[in-house]
Amino acid sequence: MCIMLKVKRKRNSLPDYVRNPLKHLKPPEDLLVSEWSERYRVLDSKSSAIPGKWSNAVTPYLVDIMDEFNNVETEEIIFVKPTQVGGTETLQNCLGYVVTQDPSPSMVVYPTDTLAESISENRLQPMFRNSPGLKQRFRERESSKLELQCDGMYISLNGANSPSSLSSKPIRFLFLDEVDKYPGASKKEADPIKLARERTKTFPNRKIFITSTPTLKTGHIWKAKESADVVKHYKVPCPHCGEYIEFRFKNIIWPKEDGMSSADRAEFAHYVCQECGSIITDQNKHQMLRFGRWEVVEKRTQFPRKVCYWMNTLYSPFVRFGEIAKEFLATKDDPEAFQNFVNSWLAEPWEDTKLKTNADLVMERQTTYEEFTVPDWTVFLTGGVDVQETSLYWTIRAFGPYLTSQNIAHGQAVSFREIENIMNAEYKKLNGEAHMVNLCGIDSGDQTDDVYDFCADNSEWAIPVKGVPSGYSHFKISTINKTSSRAHGSRLLLVDGGKYKDMIASRMAKPNGQGSWMVYKGCDREYAEQVTAEHKVNSKGSGGKVTQVWQPKTSHADNHFLDAEVYCMAAADVLGVRTLHLTQEQDNNQEEAPKETTQSMDFNDAWIKKNNWL
Repeated sequence: MCIMLKVKRKRNSLPDYVRNPLKHLKPPEDLLVSEWSERYRVLDSKSSAIPGKWSNAVTPYLVDIMDEFNNVETEEIIFVKPTQVGGTETLQNCLGYVVTQDPSPSMVVYPTDTLAESISENRLQPMFRNSPGLKQRFRERESSKLELQCDGMYISLNGANSPSSLSSKPIRFLFLDEVDKYPGASKKEADPIKLARERTKTFPNRKIFITSTPTLKTGHIWKAKESADVVKHYKVPCPHCGEYIEFRFKNIIWPKEDGMSSADRAEFAHYVCQECGSIITDQNKHQMLRFGRWEVVEKRTQFPRKVCYWMNTLYSPFVRFGEIAKEFLATKDDPEAFQNFVNSWLAEPWEDTKLKTNADLVMERQTTYEEFTVPDWTVFLTGGVDVQETSLYWTIRAFGPYLTSQNIAHGQAVSFREIENIMNAEYKKLNGEAHMVNLCGIDSGDQTDDVYDFCADNSEWAIPVKGVPSGYSHFKISTINKTSSRAHGSRLLLVDGGKYKDMIASRMAKPNGQGSWMVYKGCDREYAEQVTAEHKVNSKGSGGKVTQVWQPKTSHADNHFLDAEVYCMAAADVLGVRTLHLTQEQDNNQEEAPKETTQSMDFNDAWIKKNNWL
């Protein structure tokens, strides 16, 4: 026993000149980035609302992003994020891991040199001083603000506004923060991101971490997302039904009673599960985040090298659902403020467009006619139905000469039987003259077989609609060639939705009157929001050709009534709405014709007019 104690004492009393070299030969701990963060990362009170040791339980959605850094097959990690969800802290955790576990030359690029100096002084250097393991490896005396020296490596901090600093050093680990704020390429220098990437070419085991809040679709981070091999979204289990759901802004619900201020309405905001319809509150969020998981929503290759993560502010444990609703209500009518909401809260790109529509413009198109009242100038009515999984959005529009039109009714039905009753009801003018829907276009993209069967049973007024890519004409009549369907051989209306959206947008901008696109008096705001939920933006095709296409302004925007109105316009085209003014002129001439006109002609004209065939 004494001998063993002596041996132990001799082992512990190794001289420093022996123990210190042996310490450097010790292999690094076998840790993932998330494990390293919990063991060693300490947050400073100057830069964090929750100072102290890092806890993965606070922001569990960051764990997989950090650990992707340990995946040897992944070369590039892309994090598309809103503000204040931990993107920069994730970057710093990966950087700290490199210093202690795998020292190699590294570079962090910020939008400007000034910002790089500020982050170095207020965030990075305090992290190195406060975190065990980093402090002993940080050579503070040898470091400057823009170059931090550590054992076996250096960290170069650069601003994207200084291209020369990005092209002079070989690096293995590249971190790009807030890339959508980087300046663009100049005539003398290439794009700053491309310059920085060039520095990693000599390292086959390089890693690139890129993060930012998006700005435009043409911005760096969104283009990186679209070029990623894999795109992942964070999904959480509903506390009521257990189904994994993705938090979406459109599922935040608040009361819409008159007399309530926006702030008061936002206080009652809550989330409604898209699977079971149950109410989810802020109190449920922490537990949901804890059991959440990243799921692949897009996969473009079998061997992914670029992995993208996307999330919005709804996942933030620091932001209540009511705060998100309040920000939306406060900014939705101010384009500049709303752009910040779309970018910084929803983490979606903002698209500017020359052809703009908005809900206020729709509300300005109200006439003096009440709901369900047919305007005096009406020649015929058409309907449109957008088919969704759980309901049917319908609209009825009156048409007159020169493509003058007005919505007389719209709503949401739960069954095709209800649609049949609505489209076969009588709608009257102020003088008592009754009209029924002459033709109704019904979306066949969803529940195709049911729509085909319904239209076959109601072929005198219903026609299935299928959207087609942009062509030479607005619409084309085809036939259904599905032999197993009862509608086989029946008419099928092929519609170029983009062209009709152009028509709606341009005529919506006209003052009320001849040729305008109008709505009834007292039209609801929900309808106005939906028919203006899309805008026309530039899109670059595979061949590099830029075209303008209609796209939702934001992913949360419902556009069901817009689609229904497109089908209304297409149905009007089928009925010859563009030549109504010619028919009207012809009728006026006939009224002035001599009385010698035969009785049979008068009878035929009257019969045709009575049955609304024109």
